[in-house]
Amino acid sequence: MIVDTVIVNGEVVTETGIEPLSVAIQDGKIVGLFAHHEQPEARNVIDASGKLILPGAIDIHFHCRAPAYPQRGDFATETRAAAAGGVTTIFEMPISKPCCATGDIFRMRKQLAEENCYVNFGLYAAPGLLDPAEIEDMVNEGAIGFKIFMTAPPKGRDDEFEGLCLPEVADLYQALKLVADTGLVCSVHAENNQLLEWHTAELIKAERNDVLAHGESRPPHVEALAIATLLTLNESIGTNLHIAHLSAKEPLEVFRRFKASGSSATAETCPHYLFFTEADLERVGPYAKINPPLRKQADQDALWEGLADGSLMAITTDHSPFMVEEKERARTDLWRTPPGAPGVEELLLGIMDTALKGKMSINNAVNLISTNGAKRFGIYPNKGHIGVGADADIVIFDPSATTTIHSDMLFSQARNCDKLYEGMTFQGKVNQTLVHGKTIFKDGEIVGQAGDGRFVKPDPKFVSKEF
Repeated sequence: MIVDTVIVNGEVVTETGIEPLSVAIQDGKIVGLFAHHEQPEARNVIDASGKLILPGAIDIHFHCRAPAYPQRGDFATETRAAAAGGVTTIFEMPISKPCCATGDIFRMRKQLAEENCYVNFGLYAAPGLLDPAEIEDMVNEGAIGFKIFMTAPPKGRDDEFEGLCLPEVADLYQALKLVADTGLVCSVHAENNQLLEWHTAELIKAERNDVLAHGESRPPHVEALAIATLLTLNESIGTNLHIAHLSAKEPLEVFRRFKASGSSATAETCPHYLFFTEADLERVGPYAKINPPLRKQADQDALWEGLADGSLMAITTDHSPFMVEEKERARTDLWRTPPGAPGVEELLLGIMDTALKGKMSINNAVNLISTNGAKRFGIYPNKGHIGVGADADIVIFDPSATTTIHSDMLFSQARNCDKLYEGMTFQGKVNQTLVHGKTIFKDGEIVGQAGDGRFVKPDPKFVSKEF
């Protein structure tokens, strides 16, 4: 048998360990794992000597801003950035203009992404119109899951969030019941709206406009109370709940209490909470304004413990591109500055750096940025691991090299807003990214094409609750 491609001489990170194997690829699938002296003939041979062969990262929380704000980023620019970072699948959130809350809007976004994505993509849907027919339509179209904000829409952005924001508990309850029937995962931005609005009003009344005021407007108890409300409601509903971007010790402890009593909910955190604290707000100013905010060192320590003990099952970016001028508004009005920062190009680098320095195993790092997300959202075993029959979404990673982040090496449209990571050096380097067996990124250059990414549709039967 002559296969399309074989990756030789590398160390393959499988689900059971790290093994010296060659990876054979045919028609976009992994068709064999062979000892180095047994690899088949191939039309294309990739030499991975001295390299690790990883499953591509799956970023389960991602924003690209298409089609309304291409100046911030679109499916092409932000998935090029994903490929450069070793991310082979992104799950795009439904914030768009208009919000992705109907079947027609879902189809429009799906077509746009199919034409422009360089890596694979799933699309979240918003259930907040509380229309069973629209929810069913989006499920039939292949929604990867649903997303809910427990907060009100940001001022001036109502159309981007219509059907997404459910600050009233009765509406949240109805939406959870509707999503439960689909069997898909519902990711929730959990912050208590009444408390954060009260805190914000108090700070504005005090004429606070410093960057630290943002964190004070959304303290950890705002997040903790929302999680308690959400998981209490869900005890009688049974939706496959997933807590987005858990950021602090207090909400983590609340989440653990529900898990200890039998909740099947899962939770993620983000690299910016693991690598940065509120001190970085003073360092980079509004470029570190993110919701939930960066927290204290004790919160960061708690999150690492949550990853180590399995309370948190995924690390994902919440990649959020904006323009420099939008971020710079905070110099005169902090409250008008949109929250969010880019980060997809540092996800794999940051977590693999952590593993190579001994803070976690390489296999656990891969689970947290790839395998667990695939299992939770029902796209495993096609994705999230290197094994026979899986899609050939693969990263060739050099653990002996280093990568220093600077804006002119980045591909995101928001590269000049990527101030948190600017100048950081990570152990390891992404040499090559393959999507369905095709090289998309190699040696610092994008070599793939718009449209190389494929739509990813979940199977509710494979949505895992075992975390």
